[in-house]
Amino acid sequence: MAIDPTRICINRKIAPGLGIEQFFKLVHGLGLNKVELRNDMSSGKVTDNLSHEEVRELAQRYGLEIVTINAVYPFNQVDEALQAKTEALLKDARGVGAKALVLCPLNDGTPISAEETISALKKLAPLFEQYGIEGLVEPLGFPISSLRSAVHAQALIRDANVPFRLLVDTFHHHLYEKAEAEFESGIDIDNIGLVHLSGVEDTRPTAELTDEERIMLSEGDLLRSVAQVQRLERMGYRGVYALEPFSSVMENWRAADIEREIRQSIQLLQA
Repeated sequence: MAIDPTRICINRKIAPGLGIEQFFKLVHGLGLNKVELRNDMSSGKVTDNLSHEEVRELAQRYGLEIVTINAVYPFNQVDEALQAKTEALLKDARGVGAKALVLCPLNDGTPISAEETISALKKLAPLFEQYGIEGLVEPLGFPISSLRSAVHAQALIRDANVPFRLLVDTFHHHLYEKAEAEFESGIDIDNIGLVHLSGVEDTRPTAELTDEERIMLSEGDLLRSVAQVQRLERMGYRGVYALEPFSSVMENWRAADIEREIRQSIQLLQA
């Protein structure tokens, strides 16, 4: 399986100890050209203490495309505060030149109906249009998530008649027990906007897995992320794959550790 390096993206979550310029330089040094930024890093800001213009200039200097900012949460429980948060992130996205903004559903055990989610999508879509930013809806597979299914998420996007696309995450696909039965027959490959990749080697029951168990790809990956990628490729997906581990072990990684792990994960994808 040959995945062109221009289709590989690195999520900033892998480098919690690096500033934005250090992160950009590392990604560029690996011969890659795509990154994702986040609003949940230690600084609490998408751009740390840099201005939009400084981040945009750094991306240009290192030849990088900012694919997304992660994330609006909880997108399907819209109130004034959520709308304000969304608009602030859209300003960040436009300011740094990011193409898309990720939307994650409520994940605390509170049920949110399909009608409420459709209403939320309809309320948020005009804001995205105003700022010229794409919306990517990422279902979360956790048992307490209000939107677990990728196929259902695409159906809600269609029913809302909004120009958003789906973000598939191999970890969350694994967590949702009906995902395998639904995916091939129900998914619209052409409306997948991004795929997040991580790995898990922890053998606890699937329903007990958390973000803490998410590492990089490995031969022993229980998510079978490489196999998930192979299926997506066979089904015709030709979009971007973003490496997005979450474990706190990365807080102790040096640049050399990050580079090694990225190279190893890419090697597994190319095998």
